[in-house]
Amino acid sequence: MRRRKTKKSRKKFVSALRPETGERMQYHIDLKEGDVAPYVLLPGNPDRVKVIASFWDESKFVGHHREYNSYTGTYRGVPVSSVSTGIGAPAAAIAVEELANIGANTFIRVGSTGAIQSEVRCGDLVITKAAVRHEGTSKQYVTAEYPAAASYDVVLALIQACETLGYRYHVGITCSTDSFYTGQGRPGYRGYRQSWTDQLIPDLQKAGVINLEMEAAAILVLTNLYNLRGGAICATFANRVTDTFEVVGEKEASHAANEAVRILHGWDEERKLAKKKYWYPSLKR
Repeated sequence: MRRRKTKKSRKKFVSALRPETGERMQYHIDLKEGDVAPYVLLPGNPDRVKVIASFWDESKFVGHHREYNSYTGTYRGVPVSSVSTGIGAPAAAIAVEELANIGANTFIRVGSTGAIQSEVRCGDLVITKAAVRHEGTSKQYVTAEYPAAASYDVVLALIQACETLGYRYHVGITCSTDSFYTGQGRPGYRGYRQSWTDQLIPDLQKAGVINLEMEAAAILVLTNLYNLRGGAICATFANRVTDTFEVVGEKEASHAANEAVRILHGWDEERKLAKKKYWYPSLKR
């Protein structure tokens, strides 16, 4: 498939405060209104977008600029998009900002993670209900006391998706960091470490945190601030307790996220029909 060729220097942007064109083309993601669905799946890895889209009825490449690889299509008749965010909270926050500008309202991170509780195996899926804000991006938006909480209906939809598909999963609190190495208690180059890194994982374990990753907290804070919906599901690639590392579960996480979109869409239709602001279980009756 041919990629859209763009020449940023020839595009006229509205202003330094609004880095978008008059047609609402967003500077970083290189997408405009009409390019994306209301439901967007956010993997970190640009290659994972194709894995996510492999479950769709149909898919269309809509843009690739920097780390942002974007496809739009339908999953079991429901419009859905997938846009990669690269590694880390700053790039994930840019994606949420610019995608919200052009009509997206539901964001589900589809990532990989490292478990810090022994019962979580490589290949298991982890659904985030809230996140510890050990990244710095969200603190540029609001004070550290503000919670990074997933939308309740997104969490429920991800749970139902995993149950329907028969995938092994866990639900709990995630810790989002800005460093894959020292920030997650690993030694840096030539074994570099500080005293606090030795206590990081034990302290998080005592607090009931089940996994480490690098984007969820920022996505959840921004979606709450902007009255949007957010959530996260990650495939477990590593377990720090058992000292295992295996790249497994990516397809399962992608499938579950797509199925959650279908479930959410159905609930959204029920909510609209009942003229309710919030969905709740007995609304189906």
